[in-house]
Amino acid sequence: MANYVIGDVQGCFVELSGLLDVINFDESEDKLWFVGDLVNRGPDSVKTLKFVYKIKENCHIVLGNHDIHFLAVAEGLRKPFKDDTLRELLLDEELNLLKEWLRKQPLLYLEKVDCEQGLTTFLMSHAGIPPHWSLEQALKASKEIKNTLSCDKLYEEYLNSIWGNLPNKPAESLNRLERLRLNTNYLTRMRFCKANGELDLEIHEKFKFKKKEIPSSFRPWFLHSLRVLEEKIHIVFGHWADIAGKTGVSNITSVDTGCVWGYKLSAFRLEDKRLFSFNHIN
Repeated sequence: MANYVIGDVQGCFVELSGLLDVINFDESEDKLWFVGDLVNRGPDSVKTLKFVYKIKENCHIVLGNHDIHFLAVAEGLRKPFKDDTLRELLLDEELNLLKEWLRKQPLLYLEKVDCEQGLTTFLMSHAGIPPHWSLEQALKASKEIKNTLSCDKLYEEYLNSIWGNLPNKPAESLNRLERLRLNTNYLTRMRFCKANGELDLEIHEKFKFKKKEIPSSFRPWFLHSLRVLEEKIHIVFGHWADIAGKTGVSNITSVDTGCVWGYKLSAFRLEDKRLFSFNHIN
């Protein structure tokens, strides 16, 4: 038996199938961990989501920003973007089944795995963990979002309220919806932040192509001193294709290697920390 963390699939089902062949995935033995963004931008969100649903007893999932965007579009609460590839999924006869299952997935997953170097605690998030959060705070935030998404009375209110870049830092004065928006942004959209948890969700696009210097107070979240790592945890995440799976931190592993952008889909085997990849097919 082995545990594999799979990077952002984003509807690239052919590449997912190829990657599972590379790792010789055994549905009766192995477990797949998906870091979120199962759907959108790639050509086959339907097959991807149906496959993961089919093996749901053999996998662990955390939601990414594209998954939550899909839920909002499916409920008619948000308009699709021009580069979305959700139309086939939105018209599928099993749409209700798939979205009802997806909305009940968490934003964090924590498990101890027996690895070559001993028992290791892995924490999976789509985007990461903000520097100021303890493990208890992280799990509490994830639980609140999961409970809100799973609650029929709160579900649509949440999907209507979480969009936007503000508030961008923690404060005692935040109301419930503001707190949910900030915490959702931490777990599904974060890249650059300050040590105190202040986010700048525009830095990535602002500096991506212009090669300008990023303000020194804002750093990639994983280059700060993280409170959560006081618990001797190994973090696995996706979301950030531009770093090509490299963090420079031994116990923080990125598995988004840009498949939907023409690069490759990767799987990280937890037991021996070995990385497997399958190249994007044009």
